[in-house]
Amino acid sequence: MTPLWALLALGCLRLCSGVNLQPQLASVTFATNNPTLSTVALEKPLCMFDSTVALSGPYEVYLYVLVDSASARNASVQDDTKTPLSSTFQQTEGGSTGPYKASAFDLTPCSDLPSLDAVGDVSRASKILNDYLVKVGTDGACLSDPNFQGLCNPPLSAATEYRFKYILVNMSTGLVQDETLWSDSIRTKRLTPYSAIDTWPGRRSGGMIVVTSILGSLPFFLLLGFVGAIVLSLVDMGGSDGETTHDSQIMQEAVPKCLGTSESSYTSVNRGPIPDRAEVYASKLQD
Repeated sequence: MTPLWALLALGCLRLCSGVNLQPQLASVTFATNNPTLSTVALEKPLCMFDSTVALSGPYEVYLYVLVDSASARNASVQDDTKTPLSSTFQQTEGGSTGPYKASAFDLTPCSDLPSLDAVGDVSRASKILNDYLVKVGTDGACLSDPNFQGLCNPPLSAATEYRFKYILVNMSTGLVQDETLWSDSIRTKRLTPYSAIDTWPGRRSGGMIVVTSILGSLPFFLLLGFVGAIVLSLVDMGGSDGETTHDSQIMQEAVPKCLGTSESSYTSVNRGPIPDRAEVYASKLQD
């Protein structure tokens, strides 16, 4: 027969297995931008509640969210009968007045975890990430839909510190079987004003990119204009030289001819003394 102390130790081990553990932010390998302005990705409590003793029966894990405060570490998510709280985002004003249930999922047995070697397969990556991670603040429509039925997981507030807690619920009894500690404070990102964005040296604004592009292409256009001016000047000089040469050849050919004709005409006219007009008329009568 099993000793009573062994049974008590085994029961305490099952009940307290998650007491010293906290929800953790998802690894940057799976969530590079985490947390965001309105979401936080957490690692699921895999091999946390059933790491020592295999659980039998239907179990679910509930995730609770609470805005960080002085009393947040002592906030309870179950009543005196170990029944988990069913408070919602609306009832707790987004976790400001108490914890609200943001997510619920089946507990994946530690022996049935999917292999991370297949995370590179696009067709299986989404399912694998869903098995390993839970994301808070992804449902933006549940608050505005009056007919919404189910668990509302609306976006978180920016620049706000939150704490998170997992509980293990035995679905056969509806009671809390185990729970983790509240996580460390996790702060969502703050919306950075445009004027405060550091655009130097690694990051540049759109205006700086446009100015840099214009200044970078300006030397090319200047060089192109300079080369074009040189080519046009050479073309103009070649045309003027041809016209001058052609005119000079015409002048050289025309001038000797004119000079030669005038000299011969002048010689033929001035070979003898000019006869008197009366003598010329008399000679014509005699003929």
